[in-house]
Amino acid sequence: MKTIYLIGFMGTGKSTVGKTLSDKLTIPFLDTDQMVVETYGPIATLFQEQGEKTFRMYETEMLKHTPDSNHVVSTGGGIVEKKENVNFMKHHGTVIHLNASLKEIASRLGDDPDRPLWGTNYREKVRLYNHRKALYTEAADATILTDGKSVQEIVEEIAQQL
Repeated sequence: MKTIYLIGFMGTGKSTVGKTLSDKLTIPFLDTDQMVVETYGPIATLFQEQGEKTFRMYETEMLKHTPDSNHVVSTGGGIVEKKENVNFMKHHGTVIHLNASLKEIASRLGDDPDRPLWGTNYREKVRLYNHRKALYTEAADATILTDGKSVQEIVEEIAQQL
């Protein structure tokens, strides 16, 4: 089985769903954000001290260290900002977009201080959400709406898509 890459905006459930999906498929789970944290430190600190550009470089590096078979990989929300990352995922696996409404995302994230790009004003959140949604749609092999669904329901939908 090819690696399954989960993409989507922050708060759509990529990490939570990814862990459950990996259990269901009995294959390992990786999280590119967690890989960055383990290698370079907290994401909020990286953004503050080194900037988003450096973080995106680290994110790409971690993505390229993911195996191309028998894994579920949760990616950071901005992984699709670089065409190089999208090409890598499409070449090495199946790309599943977890989609949620901005209202649902806001209720899930609240004022999460660990998400630097979420700590902006509402107008900027909407702009970022709309910009990335187009990138996710273009990159995805399949899209799953997560609003109002349990993790198990989402995992079952992904399994059906595979």
